[in-house]
Amino acid sequence: MQIRVGSKNPAKIKAVAQVFPEAEVIGMDVPSHVAAQPFSDHETKLGAVNRAKQCSNVNPPFIGIGLEGGVMRMDDEMYLCNWGALVTPDSRIYTASGAKIPLPKKIKSQLDVGEELGDIMDAYVQKKDVRKQEGAIGIFTNGHITRSDMFEHVVKILRGQWEYMK
Repeated sequence: MQIRVGSKNPAKIKAVAQVFPEAEVIGMDVPSHVAAQPFSDHETKLGAVNRAKQCSNVNPPFIGIGLEGGVMRMDDEMYLCNWGALVTPDSRIYTASGAKIPLPKKIKSQLDVGEELGDIMDAYVQKKDVRKQEGAIGIFTNGHITRSDMFEHVVKILRGQWEYMK
């Protein structure tokens, strides 16, 4: 079985490979067709679905998985959110969401002026490519949950739905 992931981000590819160890997992650089920094559950979910569809609609068709991280507002706080989508070769779509945690006020104010969370996190912890490593979730959970772990949870939900509906 071959699975195409709608990203070249190592954290996302690792998450899919962990859940589908029997598959050949290939990352593809495809656009999400949403903002570079999605700002709602709806927009983040749409980005994941768009990525999965593009991965599935190649010739020959494959299982496509899209994983998208975003932020959302709730109760005057900004939360980290994430969504995944699995699209089968016959165009069935499965979606799932995962962990949500509040972001510090300082980060909220930077997001409000249009900065991307990945760039903010690099400056915040003085590291490069946090989004390709532990991610914001890894920083704010003190390493207990990494970005790959967070997406792995979502991919497990997707796989479970897909297997149940076969």
